[in-house]
Amino acid sequence: MSPMGSRVLPLVLALGAVLADAGGVHRLGFWLLLLAVPAAAGAAFVGVGDVLEGKSAWLRGISTALALALLLVGSAVRAGAPVGSGVPAVAISAVVGAALLYMLPVLFWVLEPLVPRPRVRTTARIRTEP
Repeated sequence: MSPMGSRVLPLVLALGAVLADAGGVHRLGFWLLLLAVPAAAGAAFVGVGDVLEGKSAWLRGISTALALALLLVGSAVRAGAPVGSGVPAVAISAVVGAALLYMLPVLFWVLEPLVPRPRVRTTARIRTEP
């Protein structure tokens, strides 16, 4: 998988933007979020493309597409904020929501062993020798 199809790159950039905002470096947070958008678009295109090819990747396709939408909302709200003001709460919420959507498949992967599986019963065969 190419780096543009990875969910890790936009996740790291989005979390870096949140950390930069928490540290008061809002300009760096803006640029990190702006860099996360094309990486998120690449991940969304790969995820949706896998679904269209018939692979069972519905969770990845939906979560990456929704995360891209949230990153776009967060970036647009940030860009429209007045210069010198704080970061709007909607922008931070959108970025955190996108990060959670990127981590959703990991949650399902961790919880997968807890799903009960039906047991396959085998019947013992009795051999009769001729």
